[in-house]
Amino acid sequence: MISDPHGASAEAVRTLRTHVAAQHIEAGRRGLAVCAASAGVGATFTALNLAVALAQIGTKVIVIDADLRRPQFQDFVRGGENLLGLKQYLEGSGSDFSSYVQEDVIENLSVMFSGGAANEAQELLASERFNALVERSLRDYDFTIIDTPPANTCADARRISTVVGYSIIVAKRHQTFVNDIKALAKQLREDHAQVIGAVMNEA
Repeated sequence: MISDPHGASAEAVRTLRTHVAAQHIEAGRRGLAVCAASAGVGATFTALNLAVALAQIGTKVIVIDADLRRPQFQDFVRGGENLLGLKQYLEGSGSDFSSYVQEDVIENLSVMFSGGAANEAQELLASERFNALVERSLRDYDFTIIDTPPANTCADARRISTVVGYSIIVAKRHQTFVNDIKALAKQLREDHAQVIGAVMNEA
């Protein structure tokens, strides 16, 4: 959306933005977990580009790297390697949420980096502080997007989706198995998260 705004990928993200805006945001839903059955299918790419696309139409967005296993936001957004983020907020006891958020990375877009990998990732995400963080984000921003780790490596995506309430599944052509998508969608629904759709990356 930034490096090649007129390319085919950017147009595809705009199509996704239209769907999310019309079918999700206009219905009063303010959050979305981006999930994948396996690694390397472009979930982080999708989360960040969707966030940028929404910000470009005036939606106040926060995007959170909740992959506390192998965080990747720093590969896409400059300056995120050594910043405090989700991990430090969940480990702490203070309530100064804003200290862990990079406001206006571009106009209308704020980013919370992971703050690095965490050995106790599942415990941190299961905490009341994570619930409170999501509630704060949903209240303070027009839309909250949370990137999650691959579902075949841990149960973090299911936990995050349960708290957010809604999720989208990202797949990759010639790599993701249909049965894996079906299994993940079933798991998310069993955990009371609504799957609003799926995205297929071509490359």
